[in-house]
Amino acid sequence: LLPPIPLNPVMITLNQDVYTYAISMKIPFSRKVLDFDFEKLCSVSLSHLNVYACMVCGKYFQGRGTNTHAYTHSLDTDHRVFLNLHTLKFYCLPDNYEVDDPSLEDIKYVLKPTYTKELIASLDRQHRMARAYDDLTYFPGVVGLNNIKANDYCNVVLHALSHVTPLRDYFLREENYESIKRPPGDKLTLLPKRFGELIRKLWNPKAFRTHVSPHEMLQATVLCSDKKFQFIKQGDAAEFMSFLLNTLHIALNGTQKSSSIFRGRMRQYSRRVIPAEATEEQRQQLLQLPEYNESSKELPFLYLALDLPPAPLYRDEQMQNIIPQVPLSVLLQKFNGTTEKEYKTYNENIMKRFELLRLPEYLIITYKRFHKNQWFVEKNPTIVNFPISNVDLFDCLTEDSKREHKYTTYDLVANVVHDGKPDAGNYRIQLVHVGSRKWFELEDLHVKEILPQMIVLAESYIQV
Repeated sequence: LLPPIPLNPVMITLNQDVYTYAISMKIPFSRKVLDFDFEKLCSVSLSHLNVYACMVCGKYFQGRGTNTHAYTHSLDTDHRVFLNLHTLKFYCLPDNYEVDDPSLEDIKYVLKPTYTKELIASLDRQHRMARAYDDLTYFPGVVGLNNIKANDYCNVVLHALSHVTPLRDYFLREENYESIKRPPGDKLTLLPKRFGELIRKLWNPKAFRTHVSPHEMLQATVLCSDKKFQFIKQGDAAEFMSFLLNTLHIALNGTQKSSSIFRGRMRQYSRRVIPAEATEEQRQQLLQLPEYNESSKELPFLYLALDLPPAPLYRDEQMQNIIPQVPLSVLLQKFNGTTEKEYKTYNENIMKRFELLRLPEYLIITYKRFHKNQWFVEKNPTIVNFPISNVDLFDCLTEDSKREHKYTTYDLVANVVHDGKPDAGNYRIQLVHVGSRKWFELEDLHVKEILPQMIVLAESYIQV
């Protein structure tokens, strides 16, 4: 006997591959309800095994056999078409035959975007906007990220890293890291997988919507950080960035090779400070100890942390707080090899100075805006004046390193800004779309074009 032809027939293939009907009619479902950004769990059993998405209502259900949740849903609601979220195959329930139609390829692409090497190479040359299914236009890579509750500090870091070209290109092709082996049961394997999925969705030129939900990436972050970074509680963007880069490095079995995207090298000189109350005899005795003589060591760095000058204690004539401004070149003097600064701990004071030995391909700068005293966290409102292009670090290199570096200038890619008070503020990011050379400001789901002159007026926290 032949299987029954559905009321709205399409291309169908029997499980036994015996009969095939080729009938081009419209499948009864709506692309507007489809959202593949959330965790692939059955909405009834919460199981992550053998999950199908209903193409009519967008809900997830487990299984397609008799007495499964997807089968029951198809009988109760007369919703017929389901997509296996793992195999990317469509099925019609409760008749249980496979649906094969070329018009469904765009849904598969939204669920699992794929990128050829040619497409990746052309991403930074694209100056035309793409059009989503809801008829809104957008630049791939410049789309909003949903703020579930308090994950804006994660969103800005994810946006910034998604515009680092070598990192983006690596994660756009899943075959680059899917074969990397980790110990059985290692939870860190989940983070690069989820991060790669998010990067591919952010740069999807055929998206149904002009925003993406980072829900699965945030779930992996909570798991891998042992709940240190959560999306229901505000966190520090710089700490999250450091955690994410280091954890991805470990999960991908990273090495200490010098070609890393963000890793540079510096030389640190340090010596203990002789107490001011010490007598001359005591000073001479202390100078005989190695810790009171200057020593040096080479250290790798992931980012450069710059110290801001303290905010003024007094107000101006109108009794308003004075917001100081400082050039970036002044802050970079910390790494010129001659500027010393005292670092205090609970039992000792140490003088340190730094000089750079090797500059990374992409330089990350953080500004120390938050300082914790005995009672609460204070925020430094100092505005940093920085050029958007041609930031030169030539003077921060040693003489030998200057000859080894062909290029020592950087152009700004992304600028993370913190607004408001330390405990009740929010984050936003300003980034450049390379293809169009336009600057955009993203704050959760809100995306707007801005003038480059507006970037230096904000309280920058992280820069790439």
